Amino acid sequence: MQAIKLNYKHLIVVFVFFLGVENGFCQFRFTNEIGAVVGPVAFQSDFGERNDFETNSGNTGFGIGLIHYMNFTYLKRASSRTRRTFFNQHFKIRNELSFNTTQLNHFGKWVDEARRSEGAEKLRRHSGSATNFNIGSQLEFHLKNIKEFESMEFAIMPYISLGLQYTIFSPTVETSFGTGSINDQNNFFDSWVNATNPNFAEDSFLFDGISSTLSVTGSVGARYKLTILSDLVFDLKWQYFLDDRVDGLNHNLASNKSNDWLVWLNVGYVHYLDNN
Repeated sequence: MQAIKLNYKHLIVVFVFFLGVENGFCQFRFTNEIGAVVGPVAFQSDFGERNDFETNSGNTGFGIGLIHYMNFTYLKRASSRTRRTFFNQHFKIRNELSFNTTQLNHFGKWVDEARRSEGAEKLRRHSGSATNFNIGSQLEFHLKNIKEFESMEFAIMPYISLGLQYTIFSPTVETSFGTGSINDQNNFFDSWVNATNPNFAEDSFLFDGISSTLSVTGSVGARYKLTILSDLVFDLKWQYFLDDRVDGLNHNLASNKSNDWLVWLNVGYVHYLDNN
């Protein structure tokens, strides 16, 4: 059984963030948009070689998400008028619940088949997966006037965004070297084992449990107007985790310079609920 270790401090931070968003924008009356997105994920982690094309293209998976927008350009009462401001004509709040998973293997020159060393073989036999559930919000800045786009005065609306998410991660660790046990350090790359402190179990370079962390997100994307009440969304998202165990590997070598992160290219559909 995997031990569930959720960081409730992180959960509280996200709850306070949501509460701040709600209270901060309560002076604005908003309408709602809902939708879904799906697309490929490129996971950048301790697997493989830094800045290696084969690593970047090999460790890919997929993601799917449900999205909700707070739209400030319309009021819910048809008799009401919206005072046009720069904020409500260029900003939306995007709330998101998403899932992504990626199979992970080692790529690059250190696992080339021409290398016959035991260390290279241990790397080739080591694999895993990264599985993440995310919930959070982003503030989207739309480069053109939102009202004019929704009135179909032009078809494409570019945007950029920045946000915060709470991530529950559950990686798996596998090896087919030696005994095939992930509890046998002799089955893994010697440099990782030698860099750990045997007196501290939490210093292990492997993690196959369930835990949680915060993650920072940023996006560039665009909407394409289908009808007065529906859009296509094209989005390229960067997500940086504030934990280096999301991929199940967290070695202490000097080459481990950053936490895990991913890039998610997704396409989706959005429907306007209250604007008719």
